[in-house]
Amino acid sequence: MIALAIRFVLTNLPLLLFIIALVCAALSRSTVHWSRRYLSWILLLSVGVDGVWAGIFHVFFPAIASAQIGWQPSPFEFEVGIADIALGSVAVISFWRSLSFQSAIATYAIIFYVGVTIGHFVQAFGHADFASDNFGALLVLTILRAVALIGLLKITWSVAAEQRVQGLADAR
Repeated sequence: MIALAIRFVLTNLPLLLFIIALVCAALSRSTVHWSRRYLSWILLLSVGVDGVWAGIFHVFFPAIASAQIGWQPSPFEFEVGIADIALGSVAVISFWRSLSFQSAIATYAIIFYVGVTIGHFVQAFGHADFASDNFGALLVLTILRAVALIGLLKITWSVAAEQRVQGLADAR
């Protein structure tokens, strides 16, 4: 029973981290605008912790990671893993940093996720790779994270601009 629970959590960790990020943002007592709370928590858990987790798998367990995606092990597995660890690490750090820092990390993540999405579509339709971690829930989550980050950045920067204008008006 415990082994099944652990397997479920580890198999579904990216989705669980995304859901936990949404719940933490919703329950947060922070006074910052809701969009900034969601941006921060998604960067911390869904981009950060998940990125480090994925990177560890690619670097230290490349045969497992490759097999789940439907690929053959490759020396590039190490490079992808290091990129995941780097993105994940700075995304975790961004939780405690400025909106500008978070925006830079989110922009990198968006570009990375769009590239990953294109790569997985090419593998699926160009090479008939419909493995669950290539063309399944993980791909949907990758797209969802990119869209969420784009929307949250747009809203958060709009709110920040309104607050600056309001601050200027209040100062008069």
